[in-house]
Amino acid sequence: MTATLAAESLALVPGTVVLDEIAGARGPWSAVVRAGDVLTIVDLHGNQAVDTLIYAADDHAVRYDAAATVTAQRSLFLTTGSILRACDGSALMTIVGDEVGNHDTVGGACSQESNTLRYGHHTKHQHACVENFLVEGAKWGLGKRDMVSNINFFMNVPVDEDGTLGIVDGLSAPGKRLALRAEVDSLVLVSNCPQINNPCNGFDPTEVRMIVTRPTEETR
Repeated sequence: MTATLAAESLALVPGTVVLDEIAGARGPWSAVVRAGDVLTIVDLHGNQAVDTLIYAADDHAVRYDAAATVTAQRSLFLTTGSILRACDGSALMTIVGDEVGNHDTVGGACSQESNTLRYGHHTKHQHACVENFLVEGAKWGLGKRDMVSNINFFMNVPVDEDGTLGIVDGLSAPGKRLALRAEVDSLVLVSNCPQINNPCNGFDPTEVRMIVTRPTEETR
């Protein structure tokens, strides 16, 4: 149902729709979100992890930095008001709307190598987020050296007091949304996670919807 609704009704921050696309199940997606525009990510079917990297569009050396982001906000988890910071501490994007309330910064991206280590050699052939990032990043001149620790939107990775963490059932549900405002022109690189060996996608990877709106002066 959510996949067929008008983009204007789904965007968490109203404005002129400048992009409305589906990121396919298990696949990559990317776009440049211009400064001031808002990207709404719609979890169409619920509990779909959306692995995300962010770069300044005009200088890919300025990129999302997990340590800078976590240190500045003094929290491992992301939600409304969280500023996604670059390695130099500058703001790339800000979460301006969130219907889930908790997004992961430490779980990382699955890879064919990590699948093999965690789940056995029979998983070696399975496509994974690192491969998605490399394929999609190549379109923008990015390679493996440009990969950094990523964000996992909609993924639930609780951390115990002793530092133990685990990937557990998600907190999202069909139609839940997250909105990111670009503070600078930002290249957003996504792996719509294909993982089927743990609960991060409910063992069933599904598509998500990516909507970019350009707010009017009244809604900024």
